[in-house]
Amino acid sequence: MPNATIPSETIRPEEAAHFGALAAEWWNPTGSSAMLHKLNPVRLGFIREAIDLHWGGDIRGLKPLSGKRALDVGCGAGLLCEPLSRLGADVTGVDAAAENIAAATAHAQGSGLPITYSHGELDSLGLGQFDLVTSMEVIEHVADKPAFVAALARHLAPGGLMVLSTPNRTPASRLLLVGAAEALGAVPRGTHHWDDFITPGEFTELLESAGLTTGMMKGISFSPVKGLHLSDDLALNYIFTARHQD
Repeated sequence: MPNATIPSETIRPEEAAHFGALAAEWWNPTGSSAMLHKLNPVRLGFIREAIDLHWGGDIRGLKPLSGKRALDVGCGAGLLCEPLSRLGADVTGVDAAAENIAAATAHAQGSGLPITYSHGELDSLGLGQFDLVTSMEVIEHVADKPAFVAALARHLAPGGLMVLSTPNRTPASRLLLVGAAEALGAVPRGTHHWDDFITPGEFTELLESAGLTTGMMKGISFSPVKGLHLSDDLALNYIFTARHQD
């Protein structure tokens, strides 16, 4: 956590504390982060397609991010950082909770992956720019959404690719992602605050104000047959690309 005497633009201390308290179970696929383990393959499928389309790579290649720098903001204990590293990227993960960074560092070392992790306010870390910037299910937890998006944009290199995902603010997400998910124990209580969810239109406006333009967008839906999957239905959750405006 950043020094409590220094005003923080985007980090909410109570949010960092909530997720930091879950750090020990982050890599347990049946623990409090079980939903993230189910969501991660869906995200990765979208990200891989976006990478191939953006850079025109070989869709059969095992390391499409070779020679590229990747930044995951709000990385938790590294569930996305590790597969990005295996795709060939030089990966940096940033999170608001020191406990998450400790768990992420230990897991990466155990997996033999050279990932750099830091905790604190993104703009205060001096990380430079990256070819790929990702931030999954994070913007709904930050204190200042325009400041957060502007910080993401500053860390995206010219010609780079950004991939973002977040819950939509709809009646369906209030019922299922907050009410039912917490009541059934699918996510820990207090994880989501529906009023902080952001619609695709609102997100697009924030990105445009930061000099970015949105690209491919998909919904992340659930069905008893398919489980979590990409779809054209944005009602619950959506994932999309962005890049610098021409």
